[in-house]
Amino acid sequence: MIREKSHKKDQAVALNYDHRPGSAPRVVASGRGELAEKILLAARRAGVDIVEDADLLEVLGKVPVGQEIPPQLFQVVAEILSFVYQANNSYAARSGQL
Repeated sequence: MIREKSHKKDQAVALNYDHRPGSAPRVVASGRGELAEKILLAARRAGVDIVEDADLLEVLGKVPVGQEIPPQLFQVVAEILSFVYQANNSYAARSGQL
């Protein structure tokens, strides 16, 4: 989940990645204002990590829902996913959940 909060309305984009060979992360939800708040609420309730990155959000916000992200974004999204996975594993190890 990528979000931005500023003096303007909130914006959020949700990604899903299913790890199949040859697949890329896909935009599964996107919106501004009230819709962004609903997306964020659903993410929080589901325990989804939320990352704030205004530059990435600007680009991802242009990808239609249901579409895979463009190849130009693979590296930056992979770095974010890697960070999130490492943080989750570190937390799980510290809390004895591994």
